[in-house]
Amino acid sequence: MKARFIVMLIVGVLFSLIGASLVIGGIGAYAAQNGDGYINSPVERFAVDSRAITFGKAEGLRNDDVPEPLPFDVGNIRIRAEPVREAKEIFIGIAPRGDVERYLAGSDYSELLKVNYGPFRAEYEEVEGSAQPGLPVEQGFWVASASGAGPQEIDWNIQPGNWSVVLMNGDATPGLAVDLQAGFRSELLGPVAVGLLIGGTLLLVIGVPLLIFGAIGLGRHQATRSIGPPSRMLPPQSAGQGLPSQGPGVAVPAVLGPALPEPDPAGSESMLDARADGGPPPARSGYSLHRRQTDGYPSTLRGELDPALSRWKWLVKWFLAIPHFIVLFFLWFAFVIVTITAGFAILFTGRYPSSLFHFNVGVLRWNWRVAFYAYAALGTDRYPPFTLAKTDYPADFDAEYPEQLSRGLVLVKWWLLSIPHLLIVAGFTGSSTIRWTNPENQGIRYETGTGLSLLGLLVLIAAVTLLFTGHYVRSLFDLILGLNRWIYRTLTYTALMRDEYPPFRLDQGPTEHERRSADGVDPGPPPA
Repeated sequence: MKARFIVMLIVGVLFSLIGASLVIGGIGAYAAQNGDGYINSPVERFAVDSRAITFGKAEGLRNDDVPEPLPFDVGNIRIRAEPVREAKEIFIGIAPRGDVERYLAGSDYSELLKVNYGPFRAEYEEVEGSAQPGLPVEQGFWVASASGAGPQEIDWNIQPGNWSVVLMNGDATPGLAVDLQAGFRSELLGPVAVGLLIGGTLLLVIGVPLLIFGAIGLGRHQATRSIGPPSRMLPPQSAGQGLPSQGPGVAVPAVLGPALPEPDPAGSESMLDARADGGPPPARSGYSLHRRQTDGYPSTLRGELDPALSRWKWLVKWFLAIPHFIVLFFLWFAFVIVTITAGFAILFTGRYPSSLFHFNVGVLRWNWRVAFYAYAALGTDRYPPFTLAKTDYPADFDAEYPEQLSRGLVLVKWWLLSIPHLLIVAGFTGSSTIRWTNPENQGIRYETGTGLSLLGLLVLIAAVTLLFTGHYVRSLFDLILGLNRWIYRTLTYTALMRDEYPPFRLDQGPTEHERRSADGVDPGPPPA
């Protein structure tokens, strides 16, 4: 039974991923076109010390295997260039590649090999020479050309053949610097965009329901496996005395005290519902046995430090965890779709579907186990299990199921109300980026360098200390757990799983702090 839901989830995720990519591609194909139908590149500066810039190795300009005209119009390319020095005349031309090579033979020029955007970077192959080529406007082999002072533009209908684009100073002197923009237009873009939208929509229509049904089945399985003895959040003397009945989909962790009988599968009243002492009536089905805390948050993150950590294993844990990273990629995609679906359910019903809630809790739990093992804490050498369910693993995450959620908050809490916490989490997990200009190149060339986040730096310090001393600094571990706890509380809130606003508090240590329940009874330490 569980295997069926796993297959449904996998197929649903694959269909939804492909469908979403196609829809985004279709929308992008429409959005990228300007009013004249051209898709334009950013305006960037191309500057070389040689006499010319040529580019013709691009696939769009090479059609050696197509000897005859194509049965349809491939499209047009448009090239706009403006000289950096206003008084300087420039030349743009397109010609057969063989003619261009003969024209520039013996002279120095730059063959453009690759252009990267964001940041911009142009790579050239320099051809050395000392010959002075003739003026480009006097050559008769150009199929399209433009020259003069100020901005110049050519618009050419792509034809079969092997072509080169040439940029030069009008007088063929060395030292070329232009601001260049390239554009492409094709009548095929419209039909292609429509096809992408239709195909992507059909895949989403099939994939999203499969994904949701798979998540429901796995979430229901999670809830069933979680039902067990009474919660440690209740005082031991309360075990077996008027505890509320356990409804379907309620996660009840292991606790001190005698175990409770399993709920009647037929839905009959549990023996626990009987109260001989005239106590309060049992709670309705679905009520979580967790007591709501007055100073705690209804999600818990736990991580127990392994007392005998390997000095060196942290160097390869990221590699060993690759299978988990692959699974988590699909699970996080499913998490997003499930959260969106749950958001609509909350908006119309005020309730988070129980099975979907337990599925998302399982995804967060799985992610935290892998993070605790591989990169966010390095607190254990024990390999994480491949399961959404609670296990005896030294790292765990859980959240109380909410009986009711605000319909209005669902519209604003995941973005507007979360902004303060998201900024703080960005401070924990964000990295720095440095950009600069290469002074040796006349063009605009940026380089980037990315540093470690605060959390990553703390984990690295702990790992290096472990490598040389064989010990994990306990105070540093407590701080790292506190940062992760803040992150997962923010995740719980932004994923619409609770309405309680996360506290601006760094609760350090492997487990949540002891708290006093709403009825004044000390619940004791959280589950180990």
